[in-house]
Amino acid sequence: MNIFPQKRPFNPATYAPGINDAEPFYGLPATIEFCSRCTISNQRPNSTVEFQNSAKAKKQTINFDDAGICDACRVTEQKHHQINWEDRREELIILCDKYRRTDGRYDCIVPGSGGKDSAFASHVLKAEFGMHPLTVTWAPHIYTDWGWKNFQAWIHSGLDNYLITPNGRATRLLARLALETMFHPFQPFIIGQRNVSPRLALQYDVPLVFYGENQAEYGNPIATNASALQDQAFFMSQKKPEEMMLGGTEVGRLIRDFGLELADLALYLPIKPEAFENKSVDVHYLGYYLKWHPQGAYYYAAEHCGFEAAPERSAGTFSKYSSIDDKMDDLHYYTTFIKFGIGRATYESCQDLRAGDIDREEAIALVKRFDGEFPDRFIDELLNYLSIPEDHFPIASRQFEQPVIDPEYFNDLTNTFRSPHLWAYNKDQWSLKNEVFK
Repeated sequence: MNIFPQKRPFNPATYAPGINDAEPFYGLPATIEFCSRCTISNQRPNSTVEFQNSAKAKKQTINFDDAGICDACRVTEQKHHQINWEDRREELIILCDKYRRTDGRYDCIVPGSGGKDSAFASHVLKAEFGMHPLTVTWAPHIYTDWGWKNFQAWIHSGLDNYLITPNGRATRLLARLALETMFHPFQPFIIGQRNVSPRLALQYDVPLVFYGENQAEYGNPIATNASALQDQAFFMSQKKPEEMMLGGTEVGRLIRDFGLELADLALYLPIKPEAFENKSVDVHYLGYYLKWHPQGAYYYAAEHCGFEAAPERSAGTFSKYSSIDDKMDDLHYYTTFIKFGIGRATYESCQDLRAGDIDREEAIALVKRFDGEFPDRFIDELLNYLSIPEDHFPIASRQFEQPVIDPEYFNDLTNTFRSPHLWAYNKDQWSLKNEVFK
């Protein structure tokens, strides 16, 4: 039986300066390139089907064309110069007219936390398109004070809400396992957020689900932006539970070695295709029909739904209003910086640059100043959350040489996920070999 060790093998020589042919982790491109229009690198992973994700999974990454321009920037070209947004809006009107109900039942579901995007989407569907949305929330790992306040303001702006709070012990354990196996503690939230809306649409006989913008706007394959529909593979599968992976761990092992039951994991498992045989549920991106502008969504949500920015900027970036409801967000973006050399300031500067709110010079300056900042503000609470003490986890704790995470343990674990083609180690200091501002 394999247990998670207190110490992982780490060879500093692998990261010595001047080594330029190191083998990449995660199947990433060996040569690091940056988009000539934004600040993203070719190391940015595409969205994955998380219940198949594991430590051995090879990442598909953002595409750069022959001109050195990323797919996300090409999608931006389409948004600004090729798509007829009046025609797209008319398509949305026709869709809403087809499914709008007048018998007191919900006619669409909008998932979200009450952040700027879900507040905008739900309110505009109700106020401008006459729909009757049920908003659905998968609870964050740990609410921020301002996230909870915005959630309450969202509901009180005139929207019904279904809050799903999953089994706390199972979620903590999955987050810890995802950290240990993939340095991906945010995975349980991603899975839950994708699963819950189609599942509730089936339960309440609601024909439409509206997510916000397509991830092609941020780097997923450009071809996926040609359709308004979300790929069903993100929330549906014919596979048996024992063939699934959660927290980078086989479901069978979660039950056998970690003290969980299948019922503890029910909300994390994908929906069977046969559940849709007698019911029609379409999952759409609202951003296919309406030209998405993140800053515009913020202003709209503030005006109509009482949304407020956080009182301080988020760790690793310059913004105060994007993904601010979960304390785990800080750690999530730090893990992407460690694994892919891409931190939160990179993601958000690209977003603002493509929207036309800043130029590339400003974006590069923001990346240089903020990217990769360690998430100090919530770290003690997060490490406590990710700990598996014996008194709360009498069976699962046996699978860890050190069930309780302290800063030294976290730091040692962090270093094992740094790919040597990205990172150099010299005189007890880590540095990225290639950065957009160098």
